Amino acid sequence: MKNTGFVNLSIKNLFAFALLIFILQGCNKDEPIIINDEELITTLRLEFTPSDSSQTRIIQFQDLDGDGGQAPIFSADTLNANTNYSLRLYVLNESESPADDITSEILEEGEDHQFFFLIDNALNLSVSYNDFDNNTNPIGLINYASTQGASSGQFSVVLRHQGDKFATGVSSGDITNAGGATDIEVSFDVVVQ
Repeated sequence: MKNTGFVNLSIKNLFAFALLIFILQGCNKDEPIIINDEELITTLRLEFTPSDSSQTRIIQFQDLDGDGGQAPIFSADTLNANTNYSLRLYVLNESESPADDITSEILEEGEDHQFFFLIDNALNLSVSYNDFDNNTNPIGLINYASTQGASSGQFSVVLRHQGDKFATGVSSGDITNAGGATDIEVSFDVVVQ
């Protein structure tokens, strides 16, 4: 005894289901869904390379278990007085193996990211941007840095996401009107000698 009615009914249902899926996908064609999950940032490394290409100085924040848990680890080389540096920032998620390099994502989404550098008046250090997004606004992954005489103080680095880069003072590094969300903010004790 053949049961061809069941097979025909199942094929018809399958065809109707596939057609429904096709139609529903067509409805959302003009509304792409963009998912931009926040990345876990465990490490912020600043590499100061002197203009004479001598030894690179590294200042780093590392918190492998994220907020809470164990205290973060800060490490900092002393910067040389009266020296011009190339300053590069690296942002990583080292809770994964291999580590996830978030730096390239920040660069790709440059219009949505900007680093700000807040420097104590007592610290003889200045920083200026040397990388820009497609709108010629700064990103802050590649910078110039310069030290003057011996000093010490706090050097804070803030990464803002989806801030207003066109607001007053923002493109010159003033965080006051930037808005947006802070992805990471770290303050380093820096010594220049």
